Amino acid sequence: MLNITLCCSAAMSTSLLVNKMMEEAQRQGIQMNVWAKAVREIEEETKDVDVILIAPQVKYAKKQIEKMVSPIPVIEISIKDYGLMNGKNIFNNILNILHQ
Repeated sequence: MLNITLCCSAAMSTSLLVNKMMEEAQRQGIQMNVWAKAVREIEEETKDVDVILIAPQVKYAKKQIEKMVSPIPVIEISIKDYGLMNGKNIFNNILNILHQ
């Protein structure tokens, strides 16, 4: 089971992206949970999380989040993939980073 926290500004605009990522995980036969959280909620929401994704609008907080959640990997979502809601690219990027 892959557990992902998706960090955005208010944790409200990411439901479509979460759905697209879930579709890709299912297509690849991987079980996954994804939670969307605001930056202010990240520190208390890291139990059992494998990776934290950072939406482009909160890129400014990446270093702060990395300090709070170390050693959990923190991955920025590209603005292009976020804008296109490209769950496939984002999910595959997660897998590539976790398998390095």
